Amino acid sequence: METRYGFERRLAETTFEQAVAKVTAALESEGFGVLSEIDIQATLRKKLDIDFRPYLILGACNPGLAHRALAAEPQIGLLLPCNVVVQEAPEGGSVVSIADPRAMFAMVDNPLLVPVAAEAEERLHRVIDALD
Repeated sequence: METRYGFERRLAETTFEQAVAKVTAALESEGFGVLSEIDIQATLRKKLDIDFRPYLILGACNPGLAHRALAAEPQIGLLLPCNVVVQEAPEGGSVVSIADPRAMFAMVDNPLLVPVAAEAEERLHRVIDALD
């Protein structure tokens, strides 16, 4: 499934933990590392005493692409890293969603970012395609 700001893959037979491992490995194969993890389930439980499904936001970064983007547009760090969401699906299995770099960079009027966003998008589509 695609939205105007990202794309996703439903993994019907994959547990949340398996999905996190799969997407992390697929990101690594495309040169991305995970710089941050935000555990929404734990945060909502701790801060609001709310039960929520397993939901993790991964901050993924490809250092080469990040460097090119920062060289072209110093403030682009406001839109980095690439967010990847892994969540347990209510009907079972998991869903992996990735923010579309082209959509994120579209608000920045800098033609030097176009090839960087295009390459990042290609790599992230390969990540999502590798999850089958």
